[in-house]
Amino acid sequence: MTENHEETAPIRQRASRQVHKTPWLGVREDTVEFADGRQSPYTVIECGHCVGVLPLTDDGNVLMVRQYRYIAGRYTWEMPTGGVRLGEPYEQAAQRELAEEAGHHARELLHVSTYHTSKSSIDETAHLYIGRGLTPASAAQDDDEDVEYTPIPFAQVLQMVLSGEITDSMTIIAVLHAVRMGLA
Repeated sequence: MTENHEETAPIRQRASRQVHKTPWLGVREDTVEFADGRQSPYTVIECGHCVGVLPLTDDGNVLMVRQYRYIAGRYTWEMPTGGVRLGEPYEQAAQRELAEEAGHHARELLHVSTYHTSKSSIDETAHLYIGRGLTPASAAQDDDEDVEYTPIPFAQVLQMVLSGEITDSMTIIAVLHAVRMGLA
């Protein structure tokens, strides 16, 4: 099925008000109207754009990040990820996150996917990269982060994805793209 952007949208925004705003996200309440004239409230969580980098080392490892995730209630394994600052190019944001969370810079960033992290109430778009040609780089971690990175063999990371140990969608998608592309 192809997408036709010229067709009339079956749901239209009629009003919108900001309910909550922080530097990281916003919550707004829209009033939407359906094709038959009915109106309904629609809550939208605005997260903006985010990036993720799957950093592949020359010796077949992935620099994986381990950190405590409050929502998950546990430590998780994931690739370096984070939000895009206002006006920041996606590749620059990816390099910044890679330096902050894994202490490296990638000579090459290969874009592998852009996707919506949720299709209903969360407005967030993720841009995923595979990083190669890694060199040490230093950058301060964000104040609200306490992360450590560990090189893990790619085959083990893939097994962690397939077993469900890694649950972060950005990491899962990047790892599976790396396999599809024969990069690891």
